[in-house]
Amino acid sequence: MADDTGRFGVGAVHLGVPNRRQFFQLGVGAAAGWSLAGSAFAQTERPTSPPDKPRGQVIAALSQEPTVFHPLMPGIEVDQGIWWQVFSPLWYIDPDGNFVPDLAREVPTLENGGLSADGLTWKIKLRSDVKWHDGTPFTAEDVKFSIELINNPGFRARSRVGHSLVKDITVVAPDEIHWRMEAPYSPYMSILASFTFIVPKHILEKVSDPNASPFHNAPVGTGPFRWGERVPGDHIQLNAHTGYHGKGPYVERVVFKYIPDLTVLYTQFRTGQVDYTGLAGILPNFVQEAKTLKGRKIFVSSTSSVEHIAPNLDFGPFTDRAVREALYLGINKQAIIDALYYGLPTQTESFVPQQAWSFQQGLPQHKYDPAKANALLDAAGWVRGSSGIREKGGVKLEFTNSTTAGSAVREQCQQLLIQDWRAIGATMRVNNMPAAVIWGDFWQQSKFNSVIVGVNFMLGSDPDVTPRFGSGAIPAKGGRGYNTYQYQNAEADRLLSQGAKQFDLAQRKATYGELQKLIRNDLAILPLFQSFIAEGIKEGLQGFRPNINMSINSWNMREWYWA
Repeated sequence: MADDTGRFGVGAVHLGVPNRRQFFQLGVGAAAGWSLAGSAFAQTERPTSPPDKPRGQVIAALSQEPTVFHPLMPGIEVDQGIWWQVFSPLWYIDPDGNFVPDLAREVPTLENGGLSADGLTWKIKLRSDVKWHDGTPFTAEDVKFSIELINNPGFRARSRVGHSLVKDITVVAPDEIHWRMEAPYSPYMSILASFTFIVPKHILEKVSDPNASPFHNAPVGTGPFRWGERVPGDHIQLNAHTGYHGKGPYVERVVFKYIPDLTVLYTQFRTGQVDYTGLAGILPNFVQEAKTLKGRKIFVSSTSSVEHIAPNLDFGPFTDRAVREALYLGINKQAIIDALYYGLPTQTESFVPQQAWSFQQGLPQHKYDPAKANALLDAAGWVRGSSGIREKGGVKLEFTNSTTAGSAVREQCQQLLIQDWRAIGATMRVNNMPAAVIWGDFWQQSKFNSVIVGVNFMLGSDPDVTPRFGSGAIPAKGGRGYNTYQYQNAEADRLLSQGAKQFDLAQRKATYGELQKLIRNDLAILPLFQSFIAEGIKEGLQGFRPNINMSINSWNMREWYWA
């Protein structure tokens, strides 16, 4: 992976105006959600209507080549660009934070009887008019098969979080399925919406190896587009599925064009060779120019990823909270944002995106204050030596920082950090390495001192960060999860356990608010900013809706059409 961006990283669960209604007491479609998808710089066009039948095509540029087409296996964001067009979940989350039924007829709630009061029994009613791309009817057997496949130890599933709690799956009728949860787990609603596509039983039950079959290279789904062709190293074409059960599709085909060089990608957008610059977007240095292009619209949207410095909390100086606070005070964050990111990202103090219902307002705000940082280290007994580097008890205040080699902006950020921290008596050395190395055992087994990384901490739109901050989720200590920071706090564990069992939105907001205060106070991470993406589309292309609840903004290509 290019970095640990969260959502669908290899081997990882990457895992506005708030809707205040209670989480499982919601009316149909209401969710534990968000509303504002971020700022958009685009002129308003007169509304038009989609065509009666698919017309034209969309060429979407990708900087990485999709290679994983089984939607339940580990993949990266560009793979999702394919999954969302070919497959369908039971329900999804719209830009306003609502759960919207897809393969399900309705989203289960306490009020409609889909959920029991204790949250343990789930009853899902399904649409009866859905067909797979090969014409086979979709049924509850496909849902049962998909969940059981995820939990099959012989299957290389992307994640079993939540799914592993599902027991006693019963197909009541072709259009209804029930199951029991081993324990209440409220984030499962979001996991089903964001990460769980349903796959065809009638095809996959016949394969001898669930990790390799013809399906993996020519998938069959229930989504708005069916598999067309793949030319490795060049493009993937998807064709309209005219029997799709939902809105659209309104274009005849979507062509995902592979352009690895982001400068070339932007040039082809500028010259009109591509219609949409997703999923990598437009480089920050091109954004201002892009806004002036005639016949183009530019959207700058917040994402759920938080760019931060990840300290290894078991490493020497970082075990001292005073050191972490001094380092944080010593970072000129706004200078980094302005100089390297053209002022586009927003500073943050939390692992939760600021548009989320669960975001805690009023967290202590970072202030660049090297004088206070120096005073803090003096008081904590970190004394400057003759070289200017501080030392305490024979431990020098020096460490390495790593990120993906060749990530130019992050490498420049490292140079600014070296300058900032030298001023407070800390020495940082750069230790970058290729993506395949840094995000392997080096990161997963906490072999680093510190890392610059972007992570989407959310489970879909849910703030349960047990896999990231739970003390039982430290891989280097035998845990199952992604707590590579090695963060351990008994109160955090208590809050995480409590929040995952709560179904009332107000109660959950309070719980995760306390958790954010705790992690901010502990400085388990040193947050830099909430990430963003700048995307361009051709004028006349309608239906594009940035959605911070999804890891990609091309989630709804079925609704795109040319005016």
